[in-house]
Amino acid sequence: MHRHLVKSALVAAAALTVLSACGTGSGERTSEARGTKAAVPAPPEKKPVKGLPGMPPVLDPEDVYAADRPNKLSPVVKDFPSRVYVPNTESDTVTVIDPKTYEVTDTIRVGRQPQHVVPSWDLKTLWVNNNRGHTLTPIDPKTGKAGKDVEVHDPYNLYFTPNGRYAVVMASLDRELVFRDPHTMKVKKTVPVSCYGVNHADFSLDGRYFIVSCEFSGELLKVDTEKMEVVGQQRLPFEGAMPQDVKVSPDGKRFYIADMMAHGMWVLDGDTFTEPALMPTGKGCHGLYVGRDSREMYVTNRGEGTISVFDFTQGRLTKKWKLPDGGSPDMGGVSADGKVLWLSGRYDAEVYAVDTRTGVQLARIPVGSGPHGLAVYPQPGRYSLGHTGVFR
Repeated sequence: MHRHLVKSALVAAAALTVLSACGTGSGERTSEARGTKAAVPAPPEKKPVKGLPGMPPVLDPEDVYAADRPNKLSPVVKDFPSRVYVPNTESDTVTVIDPKTYEVTDTIRVGRQPQHVVPSWDLKTLWVNNNRGHTLTPIDPKTGKAGKDVEVHDPYNLYFTPNGRYAVVMASLDRELVFRDPHTMKVKKTVPVSCYGVNHADFSLDGRYFIVSCEFSGELLKVDTEKMEVVGQQRLPFEGAMPQDVKVSPDGKRFYIADMMAHGMWVLDGDTFTEPALMPTGKGCHGLYVGRDSREMYVTNRGEGTISVFDFTQGRLTKKWKLPDGGSPDMGGVSADGKVLWLSGRYDAEVYAVDTRTGVQLARIPVGSGPHGLAVYPQPGRYSLGHTGVFR
């Protein structure tokens, strides 16, 4: 009898539960019965970046390279023919290559010791830095024709402030940063520096400062963009350091500085400008190039003929590719579609085309003597910060 009563009570409870589920008494249970889910909270809004006055707004506060996606060409450059421009420092020429056929289409005679081919801030001109000729040669990327040389003293490398207000000439032997009009190249302000061999740079996420490498004294500078003043200076903690290319991380929190004597990259907090840490990559670490998805950076190790691949998210090297038959990979850039890494072979009078997915060498093209700051053009981006093509 007792067992029968318990069983009846359980049956009654189950029936009540079923009736409750069928009714409208519980909104939560009704939602579950209808297959709906509770609302997912919206992701927090990204705080806008207060950039350098006059600078185009930062598209993504977590990715400074957001404008550089595959084939996302500016209307300014979309009709320009795709070409690879190779300055040959010892031949005083620029070799022009068609990236589709891997064939040389032209050889342009320029001034003495051309070091880099640099896209202008407005994307309309390519400037050839004739270091020992003390001139800049403009090339029209639409026609491929060179214009009249502009007199500029000691133009080892060339950058542009993020607001397009100034060109910044890296006058390496003059030991100066020279701020000039970005079109006429007339001097606006000369900033003497106490280090030796200013050569490469990159800008912070907000564009308010930039980090400069000093090759011959193993030092770094921090420069206030708006004030045009050096606000920080430090010597790298490695005897005989020789810093080269500089790149900021996608989130803007770190700067990477290649060092060909320390055989790796220095990892620097640009905001605090404290002592950086060294990440070994390979012998003669020299050039740094960010992929089109902002996930990887290609690091050229000129002294051993290899390319290291650095993963920004993981904060470590994930791959190393070796050029067949060796080589001296130096400066270059990534194709507009992101599939090919183009590099000059500094000591081998050649250019390398490398598949960015596999590391396989696609082509090896003979050029002039001493090829250096190679530019792939056009590339995605709204404006150029200079060097061989640093776009935002």
